[in-house]
Amino acid sequence: MTARTDVASPELMPGVTPTPLALLLLGRQSDPASERGVDCPGDLPAASDPTLVARARAAKAALGERVFVLGHHYQRDEVIEFADVTGDSFKLAQQAAARPDAEFIVFAGVHFMAESADILTGPDQKVLLPDLAAGCSMADMATFEQVEQCWDDLAAAGVADTVVPVSYMNSSAAIKGFTGRHGGTICTSSNAKRALEWALTQGTKVLFLPDQHLGRNTAVLELGLSLDDCVLYDPHKPGGGLTAQQLQDATMVLWKGHCSVHGRFTAQSVADVRERVPGVTVLVHPEVKHEVVLAADLVGSTEYIIRALDAAPAGSSWAIGTELNLVRRLAKAHPDKTVVFLDKTVCFCSTMNRIDLPHLVWTLESLVEGRVVNQISVEPETARYAKQALDQMLALP
Repeated sequence: MTARTDVASPELMPGVTPTPLALLLLGRQSDPASERGVDCPGDLPAASDPTLVARARAAKAALGERVFVLGHHYQRDEVIEFADVTGDSFKLAQQAAARPDAEFIVFAGVHFMAESADILTGPDQKVLLPDLAAGCSMADMATFEQVEQCWDDLAAAGVADTVVPVSYMNSSAAIKGFTGRHGGTICTSSNAKRALEWALTQGTKVLFLPDQHLGRNTAVLELGLSLDDCVLYDPHKPGGGLTAQQLQDATMVLWKGHCSVHGRFTAQSVADVRERVPGVTVLVHPEVKHEVVLAADLVGSTEYIIRALDAAPAGSSWAIGTELNLVRRLAKAHPDKTVVFLDKTVCFCSTMNRIDLPHLVWTLESLVEGRVVNQISVEPETARYAKQALDQMLALP
């Protein structure tokens, strides 16, 4: 018996009226409630256009110092080629702020990164995101309304006055603004320990948003807290799924969020790579699960991973637990070392990869034509409080 593969789409079946969901799944319709925008107000060049590289070069040259292109480490090689600076999210936002003469900041990253750049740059500068649908699943796991409800739950448990919010850089401007309003700070994967130490001098508890794994790994492995000192707040459950007593007893209230890329690595991934590559050193990002960090040899931020590979001796073998674009770039940069992806299954950051060469060309050529497209603007009051939280991070001891 042979399975059929010629099933008709709903709009082609007599007597069947296609539903909006069916059309969405068929790619015939968009959902504005879940997509920030996937349509370009103009013609997007074809990915097969053989002149794309030449067009990008020409447009960037025509704009000169008016444009500054930022490329995140997880970005595609074809886009990184045109970046003036590469780095992690906060480094890139800082670089944008350090270029006050650049009229346009084109951010080849994701939405929260472009928001941070808009917060930190001058009022006359415009930040553009080549594809507005380039979001971050982790950042989207904590909405402003959910976090406000969490704060109400903390207040109901009688502990809100003792809680200091610490939000990961990988969060929306609204969450950064919430953090600033409540006297908290932002952190990166590099300075999470310092941020938590500071927060625990300001209060007795931390609400860590939105990545549970970075919060747990830092608290337990670097601050010496126990797993019992950490509780997990689930925004999809009443009261976060926690009792008032649990909130009162906890030192770390971790938000139930995670990175969809780093969250895929498992302790079995580590065991498997040790079998495949004798003598391998396993180096993972702190966004991975706690059991993966325990099984690995080293843990560190993206910049730490890059420095570690640069300093590694020739002939050494490394398994890296982070986004695949970066791992491939590191392997290419270090042909004298064995550099492999920790997991057997290929996994790019799918939203980061929405920024491709056609979108970059469209953005740059639009600017040449005098059209500002896909500008990211953070509402002034939100930006003011978010900047307070970012400034607090910069002032960390």
